[in-house]
Amino acid sequence: QGQLVESGGDLVQTGGSLRLSCVASEIAFRFYQINWHRQIPGKQRELVAYISSGETTVYTDAVKGRFTVSRDNLKNTAYLQMDSLKPEDTAVYYCHATWIERSREFWGQGTQVTVSS
Repeated sequence: QGQLVESGGDLVQTGGSLRLSCVASEIAFRFYQINWHRQIPGKQRELVAYISSGETTVYTDAVKGRFTVSRDNLKNTAYLQMDSLKPEDTAVYYCHATWIERSREFWGQGTQVTVSS
């Protein structure tokens, strides 16, 4: 059974940076699209960015130009580099791996990012 483990969440000041990591185990990582979602308490989970198996990247408008998603298939790890952080970026961030053709998906447990004003 596959597993995703996120890390890197922390408390930072406005304008600061964080890098989240998502380490996958027991999955064919290179075939999966890696999606980063975030959720604020009381609100729906939203897709922030993703990187496809072919390394195409897509970002929601709210983070475009500030966040960068990347992956290292040799390390079975995906990253979300977050720069110029704002208080509205405060949320629990989740890593989500999807392989549409095989109808497989895995979720991580989430990591808390808090941006103070």
